[in-house]
Amino acid sequence: MHLALTETQRQIQDAARAIAQERIAPLAARLDAHEGQAEYRENLQFLAQNGFVGLTIAPEFGGSAADSISLALVIEALGYACAATAVAISINNMVAEVIQAVGSDAQKQHVLPAICAGASGAFCLTEAAAGSDPAAMACRAENTAEGYVLNGSKIYITNGEFAEFLLVWAVTNPTAPKGKGISLFLIEKSQVNGITIERAEHKMGQIGSPTNTLHFTNCLVPHAALIGTENEGFRIAMEELAGGRIGIAALSLGIARAAMDVAKRYMNERQQFDHKLWDMQGLQWMVADRETEMEAARLLILQAAFLKDQRQPYAKAASMAKLYASEMAGRATDTALQLMGGAGYMKDYPLERYVRDARITRIYEGTSEIQRLIIARHTRNALESLL
Repeated sequence: MHLALTETQRQIQDAARAIAQERIAPLAARLDAHEGQAEYRENLQFLAQNGFVGLTIAPEFGGSAADSISLALVIEALGYACAATAVAISINNMVAEVIQAVGSDAQKQHVLPAICAGASGAFCLTEAAAGSDPAAMACRAENTAEGYVLNGSKIYITNGEFAEFLLVWAVTNPTAPKGKGISLFLIEKSQVNGITIERAEHKMGQIGSPTNTLHFTNCLVPHAALIGTENEGFRIAMEELAGGRIGIAALSLGIARAAMDVAKRYMNERQQFDHKLWDMQGLQWMVADRETEMEAARLLILQAAFLKDQRQPYAKAASMAKLYASEMAGRATDTALQLMGGAGYMKDYPLERYVRDARITRIYEGTSEIQRLIIARHTRNALESLL
């Protein structure tokens, strides 16, 4: 089995790492301190101009026509530098992929070039009573002669306050069985009324990435905003979330690598009992365990991305990558903090930010518990097919 990256993939990875080091990483601490939002938006625009938004989108729509492996490498590189930037780019690519996969020709031609050029998108699925169970959503879309009228709210929406384009899921047939009467809408925020956005949430980590609640009040959208077939939106959400999980897995790996690199440098400088920390076998074993787990996470991510590129079933692989990488990021950041002792707990080092940034990766894009349910369901289905 040939596991080496192609020349194109390597070039994309190198370019992403260079931009991340030169432009993204220097802003990360300020974003974490609730500063630098203007520069943050400029960086997102710069990344788009360099082809890192719409990375897997066809050139006819302004994309780079790269593969899912390349996208994972980019998100990992950005996550190493700044998790808040990486998650925004991951969501923008995810929104673009949904539109390319199931949008109408008119939607693709109008929206994809804008996103590839730097316009932001948002994935509006989660509600207060519909998080891990999105089929329980309450947001409604009534089909009228003038268009669909949306009423309801979405919470924890990444890019919510500045996204120009919204993918919004809403119930169009409230009498249908659970999950069967949900539709997907592509809304250009500037072209409609009835959308209000609450202030950005005060979060534990990934502070630079705004997370907002969106309210839809008698929001009239044209019939042309419907993506795909009416009442088939839930299936689209479940299919497309798998791709997003590869991105969060890659982001988790980037945070883990950044945390361990800080700790390893510290170990090479810090002395105790007349020896560098690096010389102590117990600490070496802690590093060895995390290095092994990071490599395992990398391989799971590449496998899931490869299956997606080959148009093979990849939902189980994506959940395995997301579950393992996010849980591993928690262990890696905690280990790095332990290796650095009191120094790691101080804001003088970026490690305490990495600890906070890593924690959400076990929650968004499907909790670890949901990933386990998905993996178990696919495993059981495979078993039943053999019986």
